[in-house]
Amino acid sequence: MKLQGKNAIVTGGGRGVGRAICLAFAKEGANVVVNYAGNERAANEVVDMIKGMGRQAVAVKGNVAYEEDAQRIVETCVQAFGTVHILVNNAGITRPALLHKMDVATWDEVVNVHMRGPWLMVKAASKYFMEQNYGRIINVTSVAGVVGTIGQINYSAAKGGVVAMTKSMARELAKYNVTANCICLGIVTTEMTEKISTDEKLKEIYTRRILLGRYAEPEEVAPAFVFFASDDSRYITGQLLCVDGGYGMT
Repeated sequence: MKLQGKNAIVTGGGRGVGRAICLAFAKEGANVVVNYAGNERAANEVVDMIKGMGRQAVAVKGNVAYEEDAQRIVETCVQAFGTVHILVNNAGITRPALLHKMDVATWDEVVNVHMRGPWLMVKAASKYFMEQNYGRIINVTSVAGVVGTIGQINYSAAKGGVVAMTKSMARELAKYNVTANCICLGIVTTEMTEKISTDEKLKEIYTRRILLGRYAEPEEVAPAFVFFASDDSRYITGQLLCVDGGYGMT
C-alpha cells in the first residue's frame, strides 16, 4: 500500500471529489481527517467507511477560510494520529454572478475559501512538515482558473491564484523535503456541478468542450491524488496536473 503509515487531511472531504480522495487514501493505508463545513452526516459516513477498511478516521467541522478553524483541523490530525504527512486542499464553493452584478461579499466568500483557505491550512501544517522534514501538499484548482469562465470571475480568479500560490509553496518548502502540487479538475459529477449535469442544454454545451466527451466521476480523479500523496511523486513539485478529460485543451 502506497500510503501505509501516513496521516492525511482532506478539506471538503465529506462529499464529491473529497469523499473519493478520502476513500482512495484509506484504501492505500492512510489515516484520514475528513473536514466538512456543513454536512456532518455525510462526513461521518466517510469516517465509518474508512474505519471499515481498518484505518483511523475522524470528522472535523470547520471553514478553512477562518484561521482558527484551519489551525483546529490540523491540530485535530496531530492529536488523533501523531502528526500530519499529507494535506489536500479540496474545500470549495461557488457563488455565480456576472462580474458587473457581483457584490463584494460574493467575491470575498469564494476567494476566501478557495485561496485564503489553502494558505491558512498550509500555514498551520507547515511547522509539522518542517519539523519532520516531510510533507505532501496537494491543492485543487480548476480548468476555470486556467481558461476562465463566464459568470464565475470570483471562482476563476481564486483558482488561478491557487496555481501561483502552489508554486511559491513549492519553492519555500522544498528544502524541508515538502512537495506542493496542483491538480486541475474539469467537470466532475458532484453536487457542485448538479446544474450543468442535469440541465440537458448545459450538459450538451459543456460536454462538447471535453475531448473525452463526458464528465468525470469522482473515483476517476482520485488516483491522481494518491500519486501526488505517495513517494511515486517524490521528485515532482510545483507542477500542475490537468485531470480534465481534455477540457483545458479546447
